[in-house]
Amino acid sequence: MRTRKAIGAIVTQENRFLIVRKVAINTKAGKEYQSGSWDFVKGGVEVEDETLVASMRRELLEETGSVAYTLKKQFHDTISFTFPEKIQTKIGYHYQVTTMFHFEYIGDGHDLQPNDKEIDQITFVSEQSLLHLLEHEESKAFFIRNKPY
Repeated sequence: MRTRKAIGAIVTQENRFLIVRKVAINTKAGKEYQSGSWDFVKGGVEVEDETLVASMRRELLEETGSVAYTLKKQFHDTISFTFPEKIQTKIGYHYQVTTMFHFEYIGDGHDLQPNDKEIDQITFVSEQSLLHLLEHEESKAFFIRNKPY
């Protein structure tokens, strides 16, 4: 199996954090729908992406419908994990390494609308709500280690 190279972003607006509810994963057979989980905007690096920042901007547009973001920093730390065995076969990857960024949302909220069917909700939450809603322990641990303020 292979390692999936991915990107993700902690997106802030003032003291709030943007999260998305993902309801589908990309498998070798196409999109597979699931009950949904809250996480940061994340996605795979595509061959046509010129840079990791370009990849992240593409993913922000796909998952939130907006380009109203300012890059604040790229984190040195990454999110790394092994996929559960039942997922490995479906997606063709064993392990994932996610390069993380901090972006600030500079829009007014009216442009936030997912451009793909992987996301069904977008919201801004407080830090307390973020830690409660994040369903992937790796994302939660990363946030605790790397709060962007």
